[in-house]
Amino acid sequence: MSSENKGVAGTRPAENGNGGPQPVLGMFDAIALIVGIVVGAGIFSFPSLVASNTSSSSVFILVWVLGGFVSLVGALCYAELASTFPSAGGDYHFLRRAFGEKLSFLFAWARMTVIQTGSVAILSFIFGDYLSQMYNIGEYSPMIYAATLITVLTAINIIGIQMGTGTQKLLTSLQILGVLAIIIAGLFFAPAEASSALTSEKAPATTTLGLAMVFVLLTFGGWNEAAYISAEMRKGRRQIAWALIAGIAVITTLYVLINIAYVNILGMGGVAASQAVAGDVMRIAFGEGAAWMIGLMVVIAALTSANATIFTGARTNYALGRDFPAFGFLGKWNDRADAPINAFIVQWAIAVALVGLSIWTREGIATIIEYTAPVFWFFFLLVGVSLFVLRWKFAEVERPFRVPFYPVAPLLFCGTSAYLLYSSLMYTGRGAMVGIAVLAAGAVVLVILHYFDGLKRKDNLRREEDEISAA
Repeated sequence: MSSENKGVAGTRPAENGNGGPQPVLGMFDAIALIVGIVVGAGIFSFPSLVASNTSSSSVFILVWVLGGFVSLVGALCYAELASTFPSAGGDYHFLRRAFGEKLSFLFAWARMTVIQTGSVAILSFIFGDYLSQMYNIGEYSPMIYAATLITVLTAINIIGIQMGTGTQKLLTSLQILGVLAIIIAGLFFAPAEASSALTSEKAPATTTLGLAMVFVLLTFGGWNEAAYISAEMRKGRRQIAWALIAGIAVITTLYVLINIAYVNILGMGGVAASQAVAGDVMRIAFGEGAAWMIGLMVVIAALTSANATIFTGARTNYALGRDFPAFGFLGKWNDRADAPINAFIVQWAIAVALVGLSIWTREGIATIIEYTAPVFWFFFLLVGVSLFVLRWKFAEVERPFRVPFYPVAPLLFCGTSAYLLYSSLMYTGRGAMVGIAVLAAGAVVLVILHYFDGLKRKDNLRREEDEISAA
């Protein structure tokens, strides 16, 4: 079988002795990664925004169930793509197979320069902000903590994949224990007088169900990162499909239960009005002394998500380096560490630079992900479309997992992504221009690369003609 054919169904073989991803991850590793990325700081803040846009407690809980269902549909689509075309490039690899190198380059460029590195920076800031409340080390305390976190987690992942995934499993376990503590507090330790008083508050008169779903799906965001480890699963390509399904099931269960706990103690009005919904729940259930626990939970959640985001983000940079010679240094895989070290270093440098810029433009840093949301949902929509394209282009390729209810399920996924693309454009307004600027910069780089590649081909052709003439 040719190397190109191998590339269709999996990661391409090593080139120039650079090695590549090895199948070293188990099912629990993948589930821990998915849960760790998704169950982040958002579940401690977004429920208030969701409650302020829903008309009753039953609708409030229903949108979280619906969010889990929509995420599951998307996960089923990704399960087919990831099991059929496993690659450290994840979405980048799917887009490249379906639409070619130009579009996939723009995706990798946007992910490397803003989307993924911005996520790392924001998560690190959440960590720094809450840790500074516990132990402040000066005016730039959050920035120092954020940069230190990025550096330490990058170093851990560079040391080797086993240490990186081991850290992820430990952090995810602590994170879930924190969420379970809030669930137990809300379901079993609600003071009757406090609960009844708060429950009597009415839900907001003006509600926007569509906006509520935007916040719910933002809270569920990140499960697609599992696609970036699809080539590293120990027990075959089908395992990533079950890891995605199991991960979404765990996340949905936790989200539904924790939001029931919120409503049980605070009521709909209380949840909608709360500035720190999880903290209010713990304070009412166990007193003021328990409030510090929430800060610790948020720190652990941000730490867990940041580690998982760093782990998967470098793999897109690695895939970019394998396909574009100008970025070839990113495509080197260190077999000893079993990690793309150069890709980690570049990601670290950009993320730390974003942290450094926040000294002057703190709000700008905090809104990077929001401003680039249209770019994210645009490519998410294209990944959904790629499922149809790849079924047509590579109909003969074995598919260890096929999305059920085809084509209804992928059409639903595409429709949801298109709606969120529209919503994000309406929500960000002029901020969407930032994403457009990022793509435009990537397009310029792509034009330059093709220009020099064309010159190189002309030089090679001229050299061949000279050699023929000389002969």
